[in-house]
Amino acid sequence: MKPIQMLRPQTSQRPRFTSLPPLGLYIHLPWCVRRCPYCDFNAHVAPDVLPEKEFLQALQHDLEAALPDIWGRNVQSVFFGGGTPSLFSADFIHQVLSMVRAYLPLVPMAEVTLEANPGASEAERFKAYGQAGVNRLSIGAQSFNDEVLQRIGRIHTAQEARAAIEAAQQAVERINIDLMVALPGQTVEDCLQGVQTAIATGATHLSIYQLMIEPNTVFAKYPPKLPSDEDSAAMHDGIIEAVTGAGFEHYEVSAFAKAQQYGTHNYNYWSFGDYLGIGPGAHSKISFPDKILRMVRLSNPQSWLQAAQAGQGKQIAQRYGVTAKEVPFEFMLNVLRLREGVPSEYFPTRTGLSSQLISKQVQQAIDKGLLCDRIDRLQATDLGWRFLTDLQTLFLPDENSSTSATGAIPTVRPRTE
Repeated sequence: MKPIQMLRPQTSQRPRFTSLPPLGLYIHLPWCVRRCPYCDFNAHVAPDVLPEKEFLQALQHDLEAALPDIWGRNVQSVFFGGGTPSLFSADFIHQVLSMVRAYLPLVPMAEVTLEANPGASEAERFKAYGQAGVNRLSIGAQSFNDEVLQRIGRIHTAQEARAAIEAAQQAVERINIDLMVALPGQTVEDCLQGVQTAIATGATHLSIYQLMIEPNTVFAKYPPKLPSDEDSAAMHDGIIEAVTGAGFEHYEVSAFAKAQQYGTHNYNYWSFGDYLGIGPGAHSKISFPDKILRMVRLSNPQSWLQAAQAGQGKQIAQRYGVTAKEVPFEFMLNVLRLREGVPSEYFPTRTGLSSQLISKQVQQAIDKGLLCDRIDRLQATDLGWRFLTDLQTLFLPDENSSTSATGAIPTVRPRTE
Protein backbone atom coordinates (compact mmCIF):
# COMPACT_ATOMS: atom_id res chain seq x y z
CA MET A 1 0.00 0.00 0.00
CA LYS A 2 1.37 3.41 -0.94
CA PRO A 3 1.95 5.98 1.83
CA ILE A 4 -1.19 7.99 2.49
CA GLN A 5 -0.98 11.69 1.76
CA MET A 6 -3.19 14.23 3.48
CA LEU A 7 -5.50 16.09 1.13
CA ARG A 8 -4.92 19.35 3.00
CA PRO A 9 -3.83 20.49 6.48
CA GLN A 10 -6.50 19.84 9.06
CA THR A 11 -8.01 22.87 10.72
CA SER A 12 -11.34 21.38 11.80
CA GLN A 13 -9.73 18.40 13.62
CA ARG A 14 -11.98 16.09 11.65
CA PRO A 15 -10.23 13.08 10.10
CA ARG A 16 -9.71 13.24 6.35
CA PHE A 17 -8.17 10.18 4.69
CA THR A 18 -7.25 9.95 1.02
CA SER A 19 -6.62 6.21 1.44
CA LEU A 20 -6.93 3.92 4.41
CA PRO A 21 -4.57 2.03 6.77
CA PRO A 22 -3.78 -1.68 6.39
CA LEU A 23 -6.55 -4.02 7.52
CA GLY A 24 -6.43 -7.25 9.52
CA LEU A 25 -9.22 -9.70 10.42
CA TYR A 26 -9.61 -11.07 13.94
CA ILE A 27 -11.88 -14.09 14.60
CA HIS A 28 -12.75 -14.85 18.21
CA LEU A 29 -13.38 -18.47 19.21
CA PRO A 30 -14.44 -18.16 22.84
CA TRP A 31 -14.28 -21.62 24.42
CA CYS A 32 -11.66 -23.26 26.66
CA VAL A 33 -11.48 -26.59 28.46
CA ARG A 34 -11.07 -24.64 31.68
CA ARG A 35 -10.77 -20.94 32.39
CA CYS A 36 -7.38 -19.93 33.79
CA PRO A 37 -7.46 -17.98 37.08
CA TYR A 38 -5.48 -15.04 35.64
CA CYS A 39 -7.44 -14.72 32.38
CA ASP A 40 -9.63 -11.68 31.69
CA PHE A 41 -10.21 -12.41 28.01
CA ASN A 42 -13.68 -13.31 26.78
CA ALA A 43 -13.29 -17.03 27.44
CA HIS A 44 -15.96 -19.55 28.45
CA VAL A 45 -15.87 -23.21 29.49
CA ALA A 46 -16.60 -25.30 26.41
CA PRO A 47 -19.71 -27.45 26.09
CA ASP A 48 -19.22 -31.18 25.61
CA VAL A 49 -19.72 -30.73 21.87
CA LEU A 50 -18.80 -27.46 20.19
CA PRO A 51 -21.60 -26.08 17.97
CA GLU A 52 -19.31 -25.75 14.97
CA LYS A 53 -22.04 -25.67 12.31
CA GLU A 54 -24.10 -23.02 14.09
CA PHE A 55 -20.99 -21.01 14.98
CA LEU A 56 -19.80 -21.03 11.37
CA GLN A 57 -23.17 -19.76 10.19
CA ALA A 58 -23.11 -17.00 12.79
CA LEU A 59 -19.58 -15.97 11.78
CA GLN A 60 -20.76 -15.76 8.19
CA HIS A 61 -23.69 -13.52 9.16
CA ASP A 62 -21.37 -11.39 11.30
CA LEU A 63 -18.91 -10.95 8.44
CA GLU A 64 -21.66 -10.25 5.91
CA ALA A 65 -23.04 -7.48 8.14
CA ALA A 66 -19.56 -5.90 8.33
CA LEU A 67 -18.85 -5.93 4.59
CA PRO A 68 -20.20 -2.41 3.88
CA ASP A 69 -17.65 -1.01 6.36
CA ILE A 70 -14.65 -2.62 4.63
CA TRP A 71 -15.82 -3.23 1.06
CA GLY A 72 -12.98 -3.39 -1.46
CA ARG A 73 -10.19 -3.31 1.13
CA ASN A 74 -7.43 -5.91 1.07
CA VAL A 75 -6.89 -8.00 4.21
CA GLN A 76 -3.27 -8.64 5.13
CA SER A 77 -3.71 -11.04 8.05
CA VAL A 78 -6.19 -13.33 9.77
CA PHE A 79 -5.92 -14.19 13.47
CA PHE A 80 -7.91 -16.88 15.28
CA GLY A 81 -7.84 -15.93 18.96
CA GLY A 82 -9.69 -17.10 22.03
CA GLY A 83 -10.45 -18.88 24.19
CA THR A 84 -8.70 -21.87 22.73
CA PRO A 85 -9.13 -21.94 18.94
CA SER A 86 -7.36 -25.30 18.75
CA LEU A 87 -10.42 -26.92 20.33
CA PHE A 88 -12.09 -26.50 16.95
CA SER A 89 -11.65 -29.05 14.21
CA ALA A 90 -9.38 -28.44 11.23
CA ASP A 91 -12.42 -28.83 8.99
CA PHE A 92 -14.11 -25.94 10.81
CA ILE A 93 -11.01 -23.74 10.37
CA HIS A 94 -10.89 -24.70 6.68
CA GLN A 95 -14.54 -23.72 6.23
CA VAL A 96 -14.04 -20.40 8.01
CA LEU A 97 -11.04 -19.53 5.83
CA SER A 98 -12.92 -20.57 2.68
CA MET A 99 -15.75 -18.28 3.75
CA VAL A 100 -13.34 -15.42 4.44
CA ARG A 101 -11.70 -15.80 1.02
CA ALA A 102 -15.12 -15.81 -0.65
CA TYR A 103 -15.95 -12.43 0.88
CA LEU A 104 -12.62 -10.65 1.30
CA PRO A 105 -9.52 -10.16 -0.87
CA LEU A 106 -6.66 -11.64 1.16
CA VAL A 107 -3.25 -10.40 0.02
CA PRO A 108 -0.90 -13.04 -1.42
CA MET A 109 0.79 -15.02 1.36
CA ALA A 110 -1.41 -13.38 4.01
CA GLU A 111 -0.40 -14.35 7.53
CA VAL A 112 -2.99 -16.71 9.08
CA THR A 113 -2.37 -17.31 12.79
CA LEU A 114 -4.17 -19.71 15.10
CA GLU A 115 -3.65 -19.76 18.86
CA ALA A 116 -3.17 -23.26 20.24
CA ASN A 117 -2.71 -24.73 23.69
CA PRO A 118 -0.36 -27.68 24.20
CA GLY A 119 -1.83 -31.13 24.63
CA ALA A 120 -2.05 -34.34 22.65
CA SER A 121 -5.47 -33.64 21.13
CA GLU A 122 -4.41 -30.21 19.88
CA ALA A 123 -0.99 -31.28 18.62
CA GLU A 124 -2.52 -34.02 16.46
CA ARG A 125 -4.48 -31.34 14.60
CA PHE A 126 -1.58 -29.04 13.75
CA LYS A 127 -0.76 -30.64 10.41
CA ALA A 128 -4.44 -30.49 9.43
CA TYR A 129 -4.56 -26.82 10.42
CA GLY A 130 -1.65 -26.18 8.09
CA GLN A 131 -3.44 -27.97 5.28
CA ALA A 132 -6.54 -25.86 6.02
CA GLY A 133 -4.60 -22.64 5.39
CA VAL A 134 -3.05 -21.74 8.74
CA ASN A 135 0.60 -20.75 8.24
CA ARG A 136 1.46 -19.57 11.77
CA LEU A 137 0.70 -21.21 15.12
CA SER A 138 0.95 -19.41 18.45
CA ILE A 139 1.62 -21.95 21.19
CA GLY A 140 0.53 -20.99 24.71
CA ALA A 141 3.31 -22.75 26.60
CA GLN A 142 3.45 -20.09 29.38
CA SER A 143 6.03 -22.06 31.37
CA PHE A 144 8.16 -25.20 31.16
CA ASN A 145 7.86 -25.99 34.87
CA ASP A 146 5.05 -28.39 35.83
CA GLU A 147 4.62 -26.98 39.33
CA VAL A 148 4.36 -23.42 38.03
CA LEU A 149 1.89 -24.52 35.35
CA GLN A 150 -0.32 -26.07 38.01
CA ARG A 151 -0.23 -22.90 40.11
CA ILE A 152 -1.57 -20.83 37.22
CA GLY A 153 -4.27 -23.33 36.34
CA ARG A 154 -2.84 -24.67 33.09
CA ILE A 155 -3.91 -28.20 32.17
CA HIS A 156 -0.88 -29.18 30.09
CA THR A 157 2.56 -30.33 31.21
CA ALA A 158 5.97 -29.01 30.26
CA GLN A 159 6.58 -32.13 28.17
CA GLU A 160 3.31 -31.58 26.30
CA ALA A 161 4.38 -28.00 25.62
CA ARG A 162 7.68 -29.15 24.12
CA ALA A 163 5.89 -31.81 22.05
CA ALA A 164 3.34 -29.27 20.80
CA ILE A 165 6.06 -26.87 19.72
CA GLU A 166 7.85 -29.62 17.82
CA ALA A 167 4.60 -30.70 16.14
CA ALA A 168 3.79 -27.11 15.22
CA GLN A 169 7.20 -26.62 13.62
CA GLN A 170 6.60 -29.64 11.42
CA ALA A 171 3.14 -28.41 10.42
CA VAL A 172 3.46 -24.71 9.56
CA GLU A 173 6.03 -22.23 8.35
CA ARG A 174 6.18 -20.07 11.47
CA ILE A 175 5.40 -20.39 15.15
CA ASN A 176 5.26 -18.13 18.16
CA ILE A 177 5.76 -19.28 21.74
CA ASP A 178 3.87 -17.46 24.50
CA LEU A 179 5.60 -17.32 27.87
CA MET A 180 4.49 -15.72 31.13
CA VAL A 181 6.91 -14.59 33.82
CA ALA A 182 6.78 -13.39 37.44
CA LEU A 183 4.38 -16.25 38.15
CA PRO A 184 3.37 -17.57 41.59
CA GLY A 185 6.27 -19.42 43.16
CA GLN A 186 8.54 -18.78 40.18
CA THR A 187 12.20 -18.13 40.85
CA VAL A 188 14.54 -16.09 38.70
CA GLU A 189 16.46 -19.25 37.85
CA ASP A 190 13.32 -21.11 36.77
CA CYS A 191 12.14 -18.16 34.68
CA LEU A 192 15.41 -17.92 32.79
CA GLN A 193 15.57 -21.70 32.33
CA GLY A 194 12.16 -21.53 30.70
CA VAL A 195 13.31 -18.79 28.36
CA GLN A 196 16.37 -20.83 27.42
CA THR A 197 14.11 -23.82 26.72
CA ALA A 198 12.02 -21.69 24.39
CA ILE A 199 15.12 -20.39 22.61
CA ALA A 200 16.47 -23.93 22.21
CA THR A 201 13.36 -25.00 20.28
CA GLY A 202 14.50 -22.91 17.32
CA ALA A 203 11.33 -20.81 17.31
CA THR A 204 11.77 -17.50 15.52
CA HIS A 205 9.23 -15.50 17.54
CA LEU A 206 8.65 -15.24 21.30
CA SER A 207 5.98 -13.29 23.17
CA ILE A 208 6.87 -12.83 26.84
CA TYR A 209 4.42 -11.26 29.26
CA GLN A 210 4.64 -10.48 32.96
CA LEU A 211 1.64 -11.76 34.91
CA MET A 212 -0.73 -8.93 35.78
CA ILE A 213 -3.55 -9.42 38.27
CA GLU A 214 -6.58 -8.22 36.32
CA PRO A 215 -9.97 -7.28 37.83
CA ASN A 216 -12.77 -9.84 37.75
CA THR A 217 -10.42 -12.84 37.70
CA VAL A 218 -9.93 -15.62 40.23
CA PHE A 219 -6.47 -14.26 41.02
CA ALA A 220 -8.01 -10.86 41.75
CA LYS A 221 -10.34 -12.46 44.29
CA TYR A 222 -7.69 -14.79 45.70
CA PRO A 223 -4.34 -13.09 45.04
CA PRO A 224 -1.40 -15.49 44.80
CA LYS A 225 2.00 -14.74 46.24
CA LEU A 226 4.08 -13.33 43.41
CA PRO A 227 7.85 -12.80 43.10
CA SER A 228 9.21 -9.65 44.70
CA ASP A 229 9.77 -6.51 42.65
CA GLU A 230 13.49 -7.17 42.81
CA ASP A 231 13.12 -10.70 41.46
CA SER A 232 10.71 -9.52 38.77
CA ALA A 233 13.23 -6.88 37.69
CA ALA A 234 15.98 -9.51 37.62
CA MET A 235 13.78 -11.74 35.46
CA HIS A 236 13.16 -8.87 33.05
CA ASP A 237 16.85 -8.01 32.74
CA GLY A 238 17.84 -11.66 32.39
CA ILE A 239 15.23 -12.28 29.70
CA ILE A 240 16.40 -9.32 27.62
CA GLU A 241 20.02 -10.44 27.88
CA ALA A 242 19.26 -14.08 27.04
CA VAL A 243 16.88 -13.48 24.14
CA THR A 244 18.77 -10.68 22.44
CA GLY A 245 21.98 -12.61 23.01
CA ALA A 246 20.42 -15.48 21.05
CA GLY A 247 19.87 -13.25 18.03
CA PHE A 248 16.31 -12.07 18.64
CA GLU A 249 15.32 -8.47 18.05
CA HIS A 250 13.34 -6.94 20.90
CA TYR A 251 11.06 -5.13 18.49
CA GLU A 252 8.03 -4.56 20.74
CA VAL A 253 7.58 -4.35 24.50
CA SER A 254 6.62 -8.02 24.82
CA ALA A 255 7.70 -9.41 21.44
CA PHE A 256 10.99 -10.79 20.14
CA ALA A 257 11.73 -12.00 16.62
CA LYS A 258 14.59 -13.37 14.55
CA ALA A 259 15.33 -12.09 11.05
CA GLN A 260 12.50 -9.54 11.27
CA GLN A 261 9.87 -12.28 11.45
CA TYR A 262 7.48 -9.95 13.18
CA GLY A 263 3.91 -11.02 13.83
CA THR A 264 2.17 -9.21 10.97
CA HIS A 265 -1.25 -9.13 12.61
CA ASN A 266 -0.14 -7.72 15.94
CA TYR A 267 2.34 -5.37 14.29
CA ASN A 268 -0.62 -3.87 12.45
CA TYR A 269 -2.30 -3.16 15.81
CA TRP A 270 0.82 -1.53 17.17
CA SER A 271 1.32 0.65 14.09
CA PHE A 272 -2.30 1.88 14.32
CA GLY A 273 -3.66 -0.09 11.43
CA ASP A 274 -7.30 -1.11 11.14
CA TYR A 275 -8.83 -4.42 12.17
CA LEU A 276 -12.22 -6.02 11.87
CA GLY A 277 -13.15 -8.35 14.72
CA ILE A 278 -15.92 -10.91 14.36
CA GLY A 279 -17.16 -13.41 16.92
CA PRO A 280 -18.26 -13.00 20.56
CA GLY A 281 -16.80 -9.90 22.22
CA ALA A 282 -14.54 -9.05 19.26
CA HIS A 283 -13.37 -5.45 18.91
CA SER A 284 -12.92 -3.52 15.66
CA LYS A 285 -11.22 -0.29 14.63
CA ILE A 286 -12.26 0.81 11.15
CA SER A 287 -11.24 4.00 9.35
CA PHE A 288 -13.48 5.76 6.84
CA PRO A 289 -12.70 8.79 4.65
CA ASP A 290 -13.90 11.15 7.39
CA LYS A 291 -13.93 9.21 10.68
CA ILE A 292 -12.58 6.34 12.78
CA LEU A 293 -15.11 3.98 14.34
CA ARG A 294 -14.75 1.38 17.05
CA MET A 295 -17.16 -1.51 17.44
CA VAL A 296 -17.59 -4.21 20.08
CA ARG A 297 -19.59 -7.42 19.56
CA LEU A 298 -21.79 -8.97 22.24
CA SER A 299 -19.53 -10.96 24.55
CA ASN A 300 -21.76 -13.88 25.58
CA PRO A 301 -21.34 -16.63 22.95
CA GLN A 302 -25.00 -17.64 22.90
CA SER A 303 -26.25 -14.05 22.81
CA TRP A 304 -23.83 -13.19 20.02
CA LEU A 305 -24.77 -16.33 18.05
CA GLN A 306 -28.49 -15.61 18.23
CA ALA A 307 -28.04 -11.92 17.38
CA ALA A 308 -25.68 -12.61 14.47
CA GLN A 309 -28.07 -15.13 12.98
CA ALA A 310 -30.96 -12.66 13.40
CA GLY A 311 -29.09 -10.14 11.25
CA GLN A 312 -29.49 -6.34 11.14
CA GLY A 313 -26.27 -5.81 13.09
CA LYS A 314 -27.82 -6.84 16.41
CA GLN A 315 -24.61 -8.62 17.41
CA ILE A 316 -22.85 -5.25 17.80
CA ALA A 317 -23.07 -4.07 21.40
CA GLN A 318 -21.23 -0.77 20.90
CA ARG A 319 -20.40 1.41 17.89
CA TYR A 320 -18.84 4.80 18.43
CA GLY A 321 -16.51 7.32 16.87
CA VAL A 322 -13.03 8.14 18.13
CA THR A 323 -12.70 11.88 18.61
CA ALA A 324 -9.76 13.95 17.42
CA LYS A 325 -8.86 14.63 21.06
CA GLU A 326 -8.63 10.91 21.81
CA VAL A 327 -6.65 9.87 18.75
CA PRO A 328 -3.18 11.15 19.80
CA PHE A 329 -3.17 9.02 22.95
CA GLU A 330 -4.58 5.95 21.20
CA PHE A 331 -1.98 6.33 18.47
CA MET A 332 0.96 6.84 20.83
CA LEU A 333 -0.25 4.13 23.22
CA ASN A 334 0.34 1.68 20.40
CA VAL A 335 3.18 2.91 18.20
CA LEU A 336 5.55 3.73 21.06
CA ARG A 337 5.44 0.06 22.09
CA LEU A 338 7.55 -0.56 18.97
CA ARG A 339 11.27 -0.21 19.69
CA GLU A 340 11.92 1.55 16.39
CA GLY A 341 8.69 3.53 16.58
CA VAL A 342 7.06 4.48 13.29
CA PRO A 343 7.71 7.00 10.51
CA SER A 344 6.43 10.45 11.47
CA GLU A 345 4.11 10.39 8.47
CA TYR A 346 2.13 7.62 10.15
CA PHE A 347 0.36 10.11 12.38
CA PRO A 348 -1.35 12.01 9.54
CA THR A 349 -1.74 8.98 7.31
CA ARG A 350 -3.17 6.62 9.92
CA THR A 351 -5.23 9.11 11.92
CA GLY A 352 -6.37 11.46 9.14
CA LEU A 353 -5.27 14.41 11.28
CA SER A 354 -2.55 17.02 11.05
CA SER A 355 0.74 16.40 12.87
CA GLN A 356 0.32 19.89 14.34
CA LEU A 357 -2.19 18.32 16.71
CA ILE A 358 0.62 16.59 18.62
CA SER A 359 3.51 19.01 18.00
CA LYS A 360 3.37 20.46 21.53
CA GLN A 361 3.40 17.06 23.26
CA VAL A 362 6.12 15.78 20.94
CA GLN A 363 8.35 18.70 21.87
CA GLN A 364 7.65 18.15 25.57
CA ALA A 365 8.64 14.51 25.21
CA ILE A 366 11.83 15.47 23.38
CA ASP A 367 12.69 18.04 26.05
CA LYS A 368 12.24 15.37 28.75
CA GLY A 369 14.57 13.01 26.87
CA LEU A 370 11.78 10.48 26.32
CA LEU A 371 11.35 10.85 22.56
CA CYS A 372 14.06 10.89 19.91
CA ASP A 373 14.68 14.31 18.39
CA ARG A 374 13.98 13.26 14.81
CA ILE A 375 11.87 14.81 12.09
CA ASP A 376 11.32 11.56 10.22
CA ARG A 377 10.40 9.22 13.08
CA LEU A 378 8.32 8.96 16.26
CA GLN A 379 10.51 6.76 18.45
CA ALA A 380 11.11 6.45 22.18
CA THR A 381 14.61 6.98 23.47
CA ASP A 382 16.15 4.31 25.68
CA LEU A 383 14.92 6.34 28.66
CA GLY A 384 11.47 6.74 27.11
CA TRP A 385 11.13 3.01 26.49
CA ARG A 386 12.18 2.33 30.07
CA PHE A 387 9.52 4.75 31.33
CA LEU A 388 7.03 4.10 28.57
CA THR A 389 3.91 4.87 30.59
CA ASP A 390 5.26 8.32 31.46
CA LEU A 391 5.90 8.97 27.77
CA GLN A 392 2.51 7.72 26.61
CA THR A 393 0.58 9.73 29.19
CA LEU A 394 2.00 12.97 27.79
CA PHE A 395 -0.46 12.44 24.95
CA LEU A 396 -3.56 11.97 27.11
CA PRO A 397 -6.47 14.30 26.29
CA ASP A 398 -6.93 17.38 28.44
CA GLU A 399 -9.25 16.90 31.39
CA ASN A 400 -11.88 19.06 29.74
CA SER A 401 -11.83 17.21 26.43
CA SER A 402 -14.78 15.16 25.29
CA THR A 403 -14.75 11.38 25.41
CA SER A 404 -16.20 8.66 23.27
CA ALA A 405 -19.48 6.91 23.98
CA THR A 406 -17.71 4.51 26.31
CA GLY A 407 -16.42 7.32 28.48
CA ALA A 408 -12.85 6.07 28.21
CA ILE A 409 -10.22 5.19 25.68
CA PRO A 410 -10.30 1.42 25.06
CA THR A 411 -7.37 -0.70 26.07
CA VAL A 412 -5.63 -2.02 22.97
CA ARG A 413 -4.13 -5.48 23.29
CA PRO A 414 -2.71 -7.96 20.79
CA ARG A 415 -5.91 -9.99 20.96
CA THR A 416 -9.01 -7.90 20.37
CA GLU A 417 -11.75 -10.18 21.61
